[in-house]
Amino acid sequence: MAYKIAIGSSDEKNVDLKFGEVKEFLIYEVEQKEIRLVEKRKIQEENTDADCSTSGAGCDSGGCSGKGTGCGGPTHIIGKVEALSDCRCVVCKKVGFQAQKQFEKKAISVFDVECEVQEALEKITFYYGKIDNHQSYAGRK
Repeated sequence: MAYKIAIGSSDEKNVDLKFGEVKEFLIYEVEQKEIRLVEKRKIQEENTDADCSTSGAGCDSGGCSGKGTGCGGPTHIIGKVEALSDCRCVVCKKVGFQAQKQFEKKAISVFDVECEVQEALEKITFYYGKIDNHQSYAGRK
């Protein structure tokens, strides 16, 4: 069964971008043991009127409540998550809590790593190979 992996990278060689920094994800498709880059998916930036710096609401007046309702909270994140909804997992240097929760709702795994893209792909496909074949992951070195 084929699946897709979305990777945040500034140079196509390293996983070095935080989820919020990614403007274009590398989309790899894994089928059998073959891994190939199938797409560079641009992410549309959402226009958020809840931005504290432009709305005049100010963070102290509830504009950024920390409840995900201001400063581009879930509405900003949901669009990015939706753009990756066909992927099995997302790999970035760091994925914030709000984005992780949205991915979790869609049963998409999130991996926070900082390494070479090739290394991340090898480790993730090894992991999913074990999971998909109901094999123990124990003993991996």
